[in-house]
Amino acid sequence: KINKKIKIIDLSQDFRIRGNHSFVYGLPELNKTAIKGASRIANPGCFATTIQLGLLPLASEGLLGPIHTTAITGSTGAGRKLQNTTHFSWRSNNISAYKTHSHQHLAEINQSLKSLQTTFDGSLHFIPWRGDFTRGIFASSTIRFKGDLKSAYELYHYYYEDHPFTTVSESMINLKQVVNTNKCLVHLELINDHLVIHSATDNLLKGASGQAVQNMNLMLGLDETAGLRLKAVAY
Repeated sequence: KINKKIKIIDLSQDFRIRGNHSFVYGLPELNKTAIKGASRIANPGCFATTIQLGLLPLASEGLLGPIHTTAITGSTGAGRKLQNTTHFSWRSNNISAYKTHSHQHLAEINQSLKSLQTTFDGSLHFIPWRGDFTRGIFASSTIRFKGDLKSAYELYHYYYEDHPFTTVSESMINLKQVVNTNKCLVHLELINDHLVIHSATDNLLKGASGQAVQNMNLMLGLDETAGLRLKAVAY
């Protein structure tokens, strides 16, 4: 049995869903206050982090209806287990969909969105893609939206103003801007009555170890950005 005084940050998916345990879901942009007082943290999944950061501001205002999301990840998103689809010879110049509408991160995404918008019915249609690059996730989510683009950007800027690692950009974003950083970049487009939210992260940093360090900093009362002031591979 682990002493309760020992602080734990768990990167598996075992404690991400609320249940009979004391783990706090470790997404600072959602649970920063709770993380600061926690001794047990469940680090979010990489797809879950990237997709949620594109949707949390809308959920905070009760604006979510049915969501359609696609997201592509690099080979490191599959972990270390040897599989046919992790071989370079298979991934090179290739792309494929997998776990259509059934990815394991859907449960934690729905849990977070419902915590902000109790009326959200879990209608999130997610298609993940395997890409032929090493690291990074680029997600695009679409919802019906009654406002204008200016009001959408105002909502996103307001929601993330106290969150140093999530930046809302009015210019189109790309993976090279986030790889090797703990950042998430978010960009919005309004096409007729559909709001398209693009979000990008490094799956190994903001989607895993970097977010764990961010959570550790908050737990220990340190500067949230300590050890994480990293430059992107292209800057």
